[in-house]
Parts: sequence; structure tokens; C-alpha cells
Amino acid sequence: MPVFTEYSTSSRDLRVLPSFAPPLPRLTPSFDPIGNEEKYEVLIAGAGPAGLFLQVLLARYGLTDKSLLCIDSKPTALKSGQADGLQPRTLEVLKSLGLADEILTEGCQMWEVAFWNPTQDNNGGIGRTSIVPDVAVAARFPHEVTIHQGRIERILEDDLKRYSPRGVQRSTRLTKVVLDEAGDAEFPVLVEMEGPSGTRSVRTKHLVGADGAHSLVRRSMDFKLEGETSDFIWGVVDFVADTDFPDIRRRCAIHSDNGSVMVIPRERIATGEYLTRLYVHVQEEVKPDNDIAGDEGGKGASKAEAKARRDKITMESIFAQAQEVFKPYYIKPKRADAVDWWAAYQIGQRVSENFVKQDSKGVNRVFIVGDACHTHSPKAGQGMNVSMMDSYNLSWKLMHSLNGLTPMTNSRDTILDTFETERLTIAKELIAFDKEFSSMFSGKIGTEGEGSAGLTHEQFLEVFSTGNGFTSGCGIEYPETSLVEKNTPEGLVKGSDYLSGVLKPGRRLLNVKVKRHADGYRRDLQDDFPSTGRYRILVLTPTDLLTPAASSSTSLTHISSLMKSFPSSLIELVVLHPLPSNTFVWKDIPAAVKDDAEMSFYNATELEDVYDVYSVDREKGAVVVVRPDGYVGMLAGLGSAGLERVEGYLRGCLRVVGRVGNGRVNGRG
Repeated sequence: MPVFTEYSTSSRDLRVLPSFAPPLPRLTPSFDPIGNEEKYEVLIAGAGPAGLFLQVLLARYGLTDKSLLCIDSKPTALKSGQADGLQPRTLEVLKSLGLADEILTEGCQMWEVAFWNPTQDNNGGIGRTSIVPDVAVAARFPHEVTIHQGRIERILEDDLKRYSPRGVQRSTRLTKVVLDEAGDAEFPVLVEMEGPSGTRSVRTKHLVGADGAHSLVRRSMDFKLEGETSDFIWGVVDFVADTDFPDIRRRCAIHSDNGSVMVIPRERIATGEYLTRLYVHVQEEVKPDNDIAGDEGGKGASKAEAKARRDKITMESIFAQAQEVFKPYYIKPKRADAVDWWAAYQIGQRVSENFVKQDSKGVNRVFIVGDACHTHSPKAGQGMNVSMMDSYNLSWKLMHSLNGLTPMTNSRDTILDTFETERLTIAKELIAFDKEFSSMFSGKIGTEGEGSAGLTHEQFLEVFSTGNGFTSGCGIEYPETSLVEKNTPEGLVKGSDYLSGVLKPGRRLLNVKVKRHADGYRRDLQDDFPSTGRYRILVLTPTDLLTPAASSSTSLTHISSLMKSFPSSLIELVVLHPLPSNTFVWKDIPAAVKDDAEMSFYNATELEDVYDVYSVDREKGAVVVVRPDGYVGMLAGLGSAGLERVEGYLRGCLRVVGRVGNGRVNGRG
């Protein structure tokens, strides 16, 4: 046996543990509540996908149980029903958190959509008209995934336990919410809640209402839901199917002379069988339901009448209607206990007039996310996705504000202000699309030239295809704000096919395949943009990288210096180059690359021509500032003029803690 001397550092034990997200730096005093009154920096009401996702993100960014409380009225996570689909952009975000693997492995991946319409032989049957890709835009995951909402919540809660010993405080519900600045201006949101231990009062700096369509938080802030409910009624059922329908494991849009059905293939369950979800248009019109509006001053009688009409719908009537639509094929539950869940609902499209309530000083205090601020049909698979993306957008902005990382203007945090601007814009676009899509899906399909039929397959397919950028989440574009600088130098980006990856401020950065210089690792570029609440500067260097004093060298050196002007670790550098691999070594390129981007320096032409995808001239290059949520904030050219714009953008987003290029120093408050 060889004799050797062994030594290890005290931190070595950490290497065998799962990695943890690095907390964000904090420039404000650490939170230490004084007195006997229960206080928090953030209180989240509701632990569905929106609320739970927000809690996970804030905990990862560094909020502890002392600062963060999430309550939910339910005793456990969801057990059956409700949302089941994750869109490509949501999958990208979950991947950036290391939470996508189980979903991708265990969920049902939907790659294609089949369209079925009435046959022309007048026998009342249906025939397949076409099969198209489910996702028709560029995406890292060019498919949807269906998996039980309760399982997604369990995945989130498992991750939460790593950061929060308390987790969600369940069986606890809000009973009252008021803004009480006179009682405590720093913790002005006063809430009352009931739980297993009785009634208690809590104060918080910020309250987030993720408490669903009947949100007490929304109503307490006097926010009105604007919109309407259609007179279409639908049944939804999850079951193990016995059928001879050939596309039961594809997503299907079925229109027949007897009605409409949407087929959503679901995941494999513990028995080894596969679930199927059907959305069935019930052939009985009902008066528009005032379900939500009734809680806010609408007529209770119409609400009760609509509920009574929905209560007429039974599981048996849903299957009977589905069978009529599926003719000449049969479909039924495989056995008596094969139905997992069913419900009846009306299509409603509403959006809150506001997402944020400010105090008298203009500080954003109360937020609403998810169903609390927008409701719509489930046909386009948006509910859980848009709700979680509300929280994703809010999380890092709220955390930056709490930690003193954002610049302040007259006591206002203009970065946190963008939450309402950005997400209200998306919510309105969602409602507009959902109205059109749901109305068309609930109608009858004819063929080209049958004007009396009202809607052709070609028209329906066009709406489906053109809406794909929105429904996938990959075509979302935020408007101009302090976080999105739309003004881009002419000629910097040559194309305009933004859904295929051409760079544009306000849109997410498309994933591409790159090869790492240091070790030849073939990598997805999005993996260098994890959701840790940090900005990234992505530099696409031109072909002059090896030339001393050329634009690549001087720009990278300046960027390295610029990054040190902001809070430590809050900006990361990623560098791409167009040169052949292994034709140069570290000493041949600017020292800033190895110092700041040793493991994020990539060849961007061998595996995929990233310059072509992003539509950047490799002779000129470009600088891209990417926000913490993966969206492009601004584009600039290399050189002094471009870097001055980069500096100006960052100064508008982040608190400056050191001297910047022009010698100025910026503080906060």
C-alpha cells in the first residue's frame, strides 16, 4: 500500500452535494424584523404554478424564510385536473433552472398536430385533413409537453425544500388586505389570514396575489377584470381511452358536423397506461356566465343560472357528445375506473385593468400574477405558461429592488415599474388571440369555397400557424421600456425573421449550438444564461479578434472594465468568435477573455453558424445585453460609440458602485 499525505480544504464536502444557485448580492441592509409584529419583505398569496414558481425563484435569488412567506388555502398540492401543458419557452426557462429533466423524460411530448374535418361523402363522418408540426418556430424544444400540474408543483416544491425549510404554509387563507402606510410606512401592506393556529395579522413590504381568478388581493385593491364570457360551454375529461381513432396519441383539432373536440395526449401513469384529455364542445348554448364579475358587483342571479346550466353537464353527456364527433370511430373509457377527472366550464376572456398597486410615494407594493390578472380558455395551452412567466418576469425585478441593485429616480424604481408594462401588454395580446382561436374552434368547418359554412380549414390552420409564435412563447416581444432599447444602429442586424432567431430587443435570445474554446465542449448557448438574476453581455466578435488594438481587443478590454463598475458578479461575459478552432491560444487574444469568460468563450460557426442565425455580420460583430430573464435588452456595435450605449443602458438598469468610463459615480436613493 503506498504511503501518501492527504489534505483537503473544509469546503471539499460541498462538492458532493447538488449545486445551489448563487444568491444575488445585497447592497441594502439585511432584513432583521424588530418587535413582536410578524413582518416579511415579500408575502405570496397562493401556491399554484404562479405563486409557487415565484417563491422558488425568490428563494434561489437569496430570500430566506425570514424574509419570504408563501401561503395557500389548500392542504396539499393539486391532485387532479386543471392545467397540463408546457410550451417551448416555458421549457427553456425550466431548463435554465435545472428543473426540466423529469418533465421532458416523464411527460408526453407533442411534436405534431392533426386536423380532422367533415368528410365530403355526406355520411356525417370525419377525415384527416393535415398533420403539421406542433411548434412551427425556432426553439430549443420544438414541441409541447403535457404532464400533470400537480407533478409540476411537486417538482417545484422539491427544489424549494433546498432553499426554504418551511416551504409553503398550507391550509392558510387571506381574509383581508389593506394598504396601511400610517401604521408602518416601510411595511405598509397589512393582511389578515386564517390558518390551523387561528387568525393572525402580518405586515409586508410587498404582497403578490397569485390567488386565482377570484383573487381577494385583486378585489381588495379594487382592480376590475375587463372582458366577457362567451356562451360556449365545454366539457373536459382525463381518462384512459379505448378507441380505434388513429391519432389518439397526437394533439388533434377535430371539427365535425356534430361539434368540435380537441385531443390532448397525456403522460404515462403508474399503471403503465397513457392518459388522454378531451375538450368537448357541448351542443347546448348557455347565457354568458357572470361568474367572476358576480363576485365584483355583477348579478348573482345570472351567475347562479349559468352555474345551473353547467351543472346539467355530466360525464356521460360529455362522452356521448364526443362519440358523435368521432364518428365513424369509437371512443370510450377503457373500463369503469378509467376516468381520472372531468369538469364543465365556459370560455371567459378577461384581463385586469392593473397588475400593480402603488403606495402614496409611488412605490410598487401589491402585485397580481396568473389567473388573478387574466383568465382565458385552455384551448391554446397558455394558462399555466403565461402565469409562470408573469412570476418569472416579476421575480428578478422585485429581488433587484429589495437588494438595492437598481437605480432610483425620485424614490421610484423604474425597473420594477416595467413588470406591469410588459406583462399587461402580453396579457392583452393573449386575450385577443384566445378570443379569435376559441371562437373559431367552437365553430363549424367547411371547405374552401363553401362560404355558407362560415369557416374553412385553411382559415383555421392559418390562425393556428400565425399564432404559433405567441402560443409557443417564443415570439413574445416586450415593448420599449428602460429595460428594452428598441433603437438599434442601422445595419447592425441584417435580417427581420425574428421568429427564426434574428436578434431584436424585447425578444428572447434563441438557443444555438456552440463549441467551447477551452475544452471543445459542444454546448447549448442558453446554458450560459441560467436563471440566476444576472445580466449577461454577449459579444459576437468580428474576424479581427487576433489583431491587437482592433475593435475586438479594445471593446473586450473596455467591457471588462465596465463590468467592475456594477455590483460584484451581477454581470457575466459570454464571447463568441468566428475563427477556426484550435488556430490560436490564450496569449493571442485579449486578456479580458480568459479573465472574465474562460469557460464561456465559444466558436460560433463550426456546429452552427450563429452569426447567420442572429443575422450579424462577422466582419463587424455586435454586442448584446441580455436581461436576467433571457430577453435581449439592447444591441450595439463594437467600438467607442457602441460601448457608450451599452454603458448608458446598464446605468439605467443597475446601481453603479464604482467609476464608469466617463468618471461618473452613481448611487441609489
